[in-house]
Amino acid sequence: MEGILDVPPDAPGIVVFAHGSGSSRHSPRNNYVAEEIRSRGLGTLLFDLLTEAEDQVRSTRFDIPLLTDRLVGAVDWLQEEDTGATANVGLFGSSTGAAAALRAAARMDGIGAVVSRGGRVDMASDAFADVESPTLLIVGGDDTQVLDLNREAERRLACKTDLHVVAGAGHLFSGEGELEEVADVAADWFANELR
Repeated sequence: MEGILDVPPDAPGIVVFAHGSGSSRHSPRNNYVAEEIRSRGLGTLLFDLLTEAEDQVRSTRFDIPLLTDRLVGAVDWLQEEDTGATANVGLFGSSTGAAAALRAAARMDGIGAVVSRGGRVDMASDAFADVESPTLLIVGGDDTQVLDLNREAERRLACKTDLHVVAGAGHLFSGEGELEEVADVAADWFANELR
């Protein structure tokens, strides 16, 4: 799988990104969030959950078990490599990638934190009881359907959970200052939980 690993010196942890459907390691939104996370001294790994050929098939983009397996594999690889960071790993998932992040956190020991941005967390609802990692759900206030799904997840997740609503934002957080708020809140969550 293709990816971009960037680890500042003496990083206490690394955040692995799980992109949403139709996105990639080159996503400007996720790269912006990754920059903000690195500014807090943490490393980041942005990688593609699907090959280019797989990404052309719409159904594969929503194959949450496959996306979860790929994410677990990336975390396993990361923990085996000499990255210059400790073993603290966080997961940042967007849209369908958030479902994969929650499922991976439920399957793996030692995931230090999870952040979901506009996440389709309903696609991981059967794993909620097994998620122990502190989880932050970030949703746009105008993304009403996804907001309802995340409110339900906040009620059902047994782990430490917080819901942050970006007022007036849609699913892509494309309005002025919206992505900046997402990046700041996510980076703070990881900085607090992975140290």
